[in-house]
Amino acid sequence: MLFPSAFLCLHNTNRLGRLYTAVMLGFTTLTAAFTSSIFSAAIAPISKQFHIGSVTSTLGVSLFVIGFATGPTLWAPLSELKGRRLPILIAMFGFSIFQIAVATAKDVQTIMLCRFWGGFFGACPLSVVAAVFSDMFDNKTRGIAITVFSMTVFSGPLFAPSVGGFITESYLGWRWTEYICAIMGFTCFGLDLFWLEETYPPVVLIEKAEELRRRTKNWGIHAKQEEIEVDFRELVTKNFSRPLRLLFTEPIILLLSIYMAFIYGLLYLFLTAYPFVFQRIHGMSPGVGGLPYYGMIVGQLFAGLYILLLQPSYTRKLEANNNIPVPEWRLPPVIIGGAVFAGGLFMLAWTGYKVEIHWIAPTLSGLLTGFGLLTIFLQSFNYLIDSYLML
Repeated sequence: MLFPSAFLCLHNTNRLGRLYTAVMLGFTTLTAAFTSSIFSAAIAPISKQFHIGSVTSTLGVSLFVIGFATGPTLWAPLSELKGRRLPILIAMFGFSIFQIAVATAKDVQTIMLCRFWGGFFGACPLSVVAAVFSDMFDNKTRGIAITVFSMTVFSGPLFAPSVGGFITESYLGWRWTEYICAIMGFTCFGLDLFWLEETYPPVVLIEKAEELRRRTKNWGIHAKQEEIEVDFRELVTKNFSRPLRLLFTEPIILLLSIYMAFIYGLLYLFLTAYPFVFQRIHGMSPGVGGLPYYGMIVGQLFAGLYILLLQPSYTRKLEANNNIPVPEWRLPPVIIGGAVFAGGLFMLAWTGYKVEIHWIAPTLSGLLTGFGLLTIFLQSFNYLIDSYLML
């Protein structure tokens, strides 16, 4: 007997449970993003301890971001094959282990290798959590959920430099920047292990069918998905090569991905630009010099509020269109965000190059760049989800 998909209505009906899941996964994503940039505060002490140049030490950030770039080629298709929960658990455990490896490293080679693998494992929540939200939320509420998700992705790297700066200035030293990330990672792993439920519909149906077989002793109950036998060729074709085929054969995905990669890359370039402006030119300490990043965080909060204020208008259009989303409805804020972001870059370059200009001027530029970053990335992300929801 086939296990009917109607049983799926039993899943995700608890709004409070969905909220807990969203907060838990938001913290998981924040941890990965936070870890990506906290290493920037350790560049100077690592350069001094291991007698290497600051440019070489910067590889610790670059390799982590390269891990971010390569990790989704595994985690995204694995989440469609085995569900969302298993990849997140594997990734957060591996992520935490590699943070301990960095913290206890005896040479710079170990630091760089483990930073890459930390980024590779840390890429899982960045690529899978959005899919979890698309499973849990409908067209009306998905935009709000993705807004919260995107704010964790972008605010994490901006919180970290000031925290890392104060840690490296204290008696704890640079290694504790990684120990703290490991503690956060294991906390996320524990939360996900005990409270994260599967949300991917095909896997949920299989689990429901297994539960019914145990309860009723009727071994004929099974889900349609259990009839599917996956061989290696089909696995490679449908699951692991699909993201790459979508990337290189769909012009919309390719062009938007290039633009989003450019914007996200600039976020990490700020980790080099801000220390130059506020520490070298204005003479701030590493900890205090990381505080101007909060200007960008406030800009992101404004962007999130702006997107949420647009939600009622989007909902009305959605209801008028029989709840069929039109992806292009997401794009007008991207145009505004692109212009504001460019203005923020201009303001930072114009005001941040000499000490005679007060430090508040380049700090305020973060309001514009933070606003632009989030609106561009968030609405582009929503556009891709609406366009390719099943994939």
